[in-house]
Amino acid sequence: MAHIKLHIPGPVEVSEKTFKAFCSPMIGHRGQGFKDLYAKIQPQLQTLLSTKQLVYLSTSSAWGVMEGAIRNLVQKKVLNCMCGAFSDKWFDVSKKCGKQAEALQVEWGSPIRAEAIDKKLATGEFDALTVIHNETSTGVMSPLTEIAALKKKYPGVMFIVDAVSSMTAVPLPFDELGIDVLLAGTQKAFALPPGLAVFAASPAALAKAATAKDRGYYFDFVEFQKNAGQSMTPSTPSIGHVFALSSKLDDFFAEGLQNRYARHRQTNKMVHEWAAKHGFNLFPEKGFESVTLTCVSNGARPGGRTVDVAKLQKLVKDRGFLIDGGYGKIKGTTFRVSNMGDETEATMTTLLAAMDEAMTQL
Repeated sequence: MAHIKLHIPGPVEVSEKTFKAFCSPMIGHRGQGFKDLYAKIQPQLQTLLSTKQLVYLSTSSAWGVMEGAIRNLVQKKVLNCMCGAFSDKWFDVSKKCGKQAEALQVEWGSPIRAEAIDKKLATGEFDALTVIHNETSTGVMSPLTEIAALKKKYPGVMFIVDAVSSMTAVPLPFDELGIDVLLAGTQKAFALPPGLAVFAASPAALAKAATAKDRGYYFDFVEFQKNAGQSMTPSTPSIGHVFALSSKLDDFFAEGLQNRYARHRQTNKMVHEWAAKHGFNLFPEKGFESVTLTCVSNGARPGGRTVDVAKLQKLVKDRGFLIDGGYGKIKGTTFRVSNMGDETEATMTTLLAAMDEAMTQL
């Protein structure tokens, strides 16, 4: 079968170089070879996240670490900040973990703002909150620096941040932000296959986790810290993923992180310009658009163009590219185009030309 190039919000396209690294000969996960591999990537991960903390590897989707954060850090009540399909799921996860939880819900397309969080935390009811930095269902990027600034006002509240689709595409200085958990999956902006999560935890988070009697086994933060200090993981890792991550980190630093961030801004701008050229509005509130994907309004915002999204998808797919037809309750009234990972001006130009051709047949 001919390969259809992925421009969906994840998983994204994986390069031949990365796949080659993924298929490196197997080594023992408790041997010196693996320790050396982890020791090599640890400072790279710390530089990527601008942190002195150890950065952990979890053989799971990001949701594993997200649930783990709830189990490790919520003892009183968690505030789940909800602005789209995936952030909305945090509330359900919290309740299924047996925790007291409250929803801070905003309209889809709007960001989470610090003022709304402040009002909730001021009640003193909460000892944790969850925020998705870049909500892929709506294409909204909430202002993380603004939100993280509240940590100084509420030092006893654990700030848990999902950066699944923003990590590596925008600066995320963990120590400077002062948050407690920052996590991502590797199938998004990392441009690796699904199945590995990367995360960091603050000293305060580790101290609180150590007091939790029901933090579970597989996602025990105390065990992640203890093992990472020895360049190991608590349980058997996906070694192929770690080889691929090592290769990808080398790519990041060869390109330069600032160049990488600028590339994502530019390729994202190209999709925005394409949408405007064809008479579409964007779904997110202006000023809070994601830089890793574009959620185009197809009638969900007044005054913009409307097309048959399913037909557009098919026409684009016939030309060798897969874009997304919207998610959840805004499926069809939006569509999404990813520019994250390895995409360049050249690759996005090819995609957008195919989308131009498809539009002529609608």
